[in-house]
Amino acid sequence: MTKLAQSALFAFIVALAIASSAQTPAQTLTGTVTNATTSKPAAGDEVILINLTNGMDVAGSTKADAAGKFSFQLSGPPGPHLIRAVHQGVTYHQMAPPGTSSVDVNVYDVSTKVTGLSVTVDVLRFQADNGTLQGVRTFAVNNSSSPPKTQMNDHNFEFYLPANAKIEQVEARAPNGQPIAAQASPQAEKNRYAIQFPLRPGETQFQLAFTVPYSGKITVDPKPLYPAEHFVVVLPKTMQFTAANPAGFELVKDPTQGDNLMEVARQAKPGQALSFTVQGTGTIVEPPDEAASGPQQEPQPAQGRDNRPGGGLGAPIDAPDALQKYRWPILFGFAVLLAVGGWVVTKRQPAPANSPAATASTMPMRPTSVGTGAAASAAPTSAASRSTMLLEALKEEIFQLEVERRQNKITPEEYEKAKAALDQTLDRALKRQS
Repeated sequence: MTKLAQSALFAFIVALAIASSAQTPAQTLTGTVTNATTSKPAAGDEVILINLTNGMDVAGSTKADAAGKFSFQLSGPPGPHLIRAVHQGVTYHQMAPPGTSSVDVNVYDVSTKVTGLSVTVDVLRFQADNGTLQGVRTFAVNNSSSPPKTQMNDHNFEFYLPANAKIEQVEARAPNGQPIAAQASPQAEKNRYAIQFPLRPGETQFQLAFTVPYSGKITVDPKPLYPAEHFVVVLPKTMQFTAANPAGFELVKDPTQGDNLMEVARQAKPGQALSFTVQGTGTIVEPPDEAASGPQQEPQPAQGRDNRPGGGLGAPIDAPDALQKYRWPILFGFAVLLAVGGWVVTKRQPAPANSPAATASTMPMRPTSVGTGAAASAAPTSAASRSTMLLEALKEEIFQLEVERRQNKITPEEYEKAKAALDQTLDRALKRQS
């Protein structure tokens, strides 16, 4: 009788499991991979399904068929996923929010050199103490190739840094992507570096923090290698800026940047002489929160700068709009610069607990930052890195969801459903990280 009871109980459990699975059929996520260079299906491209619910877990892999189609069976409760398509060695991503049943991914042919590559904005930020100059450089690179192609080679994006510069961290951000760790490699020519990161069609951002030995005065020659709409130098108000060619720069006052000095050169050409000298010491002060800064004003050229030949460049009428969309990269650069400054001061000598140096050194660095030595070569595969990448992806998806709601691209019901699922996943990720 005991064996019969055990057998009956086992059969009951199996039947219950079968009935449960029948009531909750597996979800299917389908999509199409299109070669946007040729406007044809990307047949044979590898497609990877990444589950973002518990990090960056690979949940499946397949190949796009002759029509570029792919399909995945989703298991478990609804959650956010990421579709990764690999075309000619370059990856492309597309988010799949909870409840999504179809995702389309565009990929592009790869070329070692594309036309239509330009720098929208190149921002150099400096601050200094007695002995060290800390810098952060941000590039916004636009790939407007036609037909659209991805540029990729061993020295894909090159630039110059001041002599004896030591790179502390590098980040790269693909179009519509999140910042990830990257590396800048020194080239044969002195003070020239390259970042081996694909330049996909659209805007790619690079940001690197570096330090330079400093005796109170230094001359910097950026040697632009690409046409740049705006080349910007930002300094604390206590430091001085002197351009080798004063007519090439305009001092722009922007209330959103506080008292920091902002020198702008517009429509810079490759090889153009943009050498300048900075001297003095000071720390960049991060501007107050935009919401608390009151009504915005149009940046105006500084007074007393029209004594140049021909009366100077005049008011940069279109400069404010062009720089406006790069406010957040600039603000983030301020935070990175302050953090690097704190790191340098802390490394040089211990600081009292309540000193400004100690305060600066406690500022959080971005989790994807690259350090020096072994940390520079380590891939972000730890649990903390995976949690951070998940949080970044969720924040990006929440932002896109809000944009679609404001543009009336989704119904209120769809918005509430997706928002609830994202909030639940975000809460779980935050709990795990804490």
